[in-house]
Amino acid sequence: MAEKSTRGELFGVPYNFERPSISRMLSSYWQPGEGMLVDKPFGVGYTLNLANWRSWIVLAVAGGLLWQQQQGDDDGDTRDEAVEVVVDDD
Repeated sequence: MAEKSTRGELFGVPYNFERPSISRMLSSYWQPGEGMLVDKPFGVGYTLNLANWRSWIVLAVAGGLLWQQQQGDDDGDTRDEAVEVVVDDD
């Protein structure tokens, strides 16, 4: 019986199901000279390369949006009111 591959590509998307080690995890998220997205150390797809300055911009924007959402939830202005929907059967 053929042994199943634990890493490779499927339709151009990388996957890796090998047991992760600390060194592989650290080296996956910090790859100077590479692009903004790099292969995930475990799982399917890509992750941010923290050695690339564009990744920090993405994280700052995501953090800002999260902060803005949290501030909006704390305003006490709740607009979760019941809405009546009438459907006319002609």
